[in-house]
Amino acid sequence: QGPMSRTVRDSVILLQALSGYDPRDSGSLNEPVPDFMAALDRDVKGLRIAWSPDYGYAGVEPQVSEACSNAAKVFEELGCVVEDAGPSLESPFETWWVFFASHAYATQGHLLDDAADPLTWYGRMAIEDGARYTAADYARALGERDRMVNQFADVFESYDLILSPTMATTAFPVREYPPEVINGRQNANRKGWSTLPFTHPINTIGHPAASVPCGFDSDGLPIGLHIVGRKGDEATVIAASAAFERARPWDDRRPPVS
Repeated sequence: QGPMSRTVRDSVILLQALSGYDPRDSGSLNEPVPDFMAALDRDVKGLRIAWSPDYGYAGVEPQVSEACSNAAKVFEELGCVVEDAGPSLESPFETWWVFFASHAYATQGHLLDDAADPLTWYGRMAIEDGARYTAADYARALGERDRMVNQFADVFESYDLILSPTMATTAFPVREYPPEVINGRQNANRKGWSTLPFTHPINTIGHPAASVPCGFDSDGLPIGLHIVGRKGDEATVIAASAAFERARPWDDRRPPVS
């Protein structure tokens, strides 16, 4: 379930503490851990930033899109160059889902027999789909991931960061499925997954990213701005997140609680 924080500094403290090589994790880098804390006070003036409201395919609630667009303009106040740009994707959900579901079945498949009742709907869906995928499905997903990596690499040839909404909607009621169609578009071909069109591709290609609060909708529900950096460049993501937090502080703001 992971750590949670209220400020960028707290997030970076957690990142610093959690980073490092672990031979039990095949994805762990055997490299010295950078001083992430040093990036908190780095100037962002002069950064080139791409703003994409939809990654070329996603449906997003208008209030979310508007809040994030306004947040992107804050970086112009900070001396950055912000331009409408970004990847032009077809829905990356299926590619991400093959990896996610296959891993879920490989590591948690026994839960279908041992603990099926307590599973969430999305946990059960992932494990059951993972059981059906073949090696050919996985190989095709690897090819699609490579194509996606190249699409983002093209953007990062011209820009230091990509901004977008973090989610396509604000929070939905507990025990209800998320909406399947958002602003006229279906972002995923599985029930309940259309709200995350911006995190699916980034989780697939492995770039560093942060979600920072940037406003509230008319119901008082929080909205997040997604800040994505080049692979291995956590420092620039941290610097941008901290600069935005200083320009638009949020740690004293709370949504109304009924």
